[in-house]
Amino acid sequence: MYKLTVIISCCFFLFIIWIIYLANTAQPSLFFELVKIIPYGDKVGHFVLFGTLTLCVNVASKFKVFKLGTIDVFWGTAAVFVFATVEELSQYLIPTRTLDMHDYIADMVGIILFTWLSRILLNSSLITTRGHS
Repeated sequence: MYKLTVIISCCFFLFIIWIIYLANTAQPSLFFELVKIIPYGDKVGHFVLFGTLTLCVNVASKFKVFKLGTIDVFWGTAAVFVFATVEELSQYLIPTRTLDMHDYIADMVGIILFTWLSRILLNSSLITTRGHS
């Protein structure tokens, strides 16, 4: 089961990289067209993509944590936070993209909510392996 979660996480990450590549190179995509017809579709997409990636990586990393002061921070959450931050800020340097703080906020809200879901999952009876280090 663990290997499956790692494979799913890697595939989902690669999917996001592909979407970013399409956006960075201004290529058309069915996903972009779908986002246009959904109210706030771009923000919903950011929320869902980065939130889901957070949950997947937290599960795949067996909920490993590090201490930040008195707070346990999931390594997966930290990794997705850094990835989302770098990706959003890099848009400033790419002529075909627009740096949009609302996209970043949607990313962060997704990361926070899905981190909370990760904690619920970790504390539930569904998970027996705790990856605290």
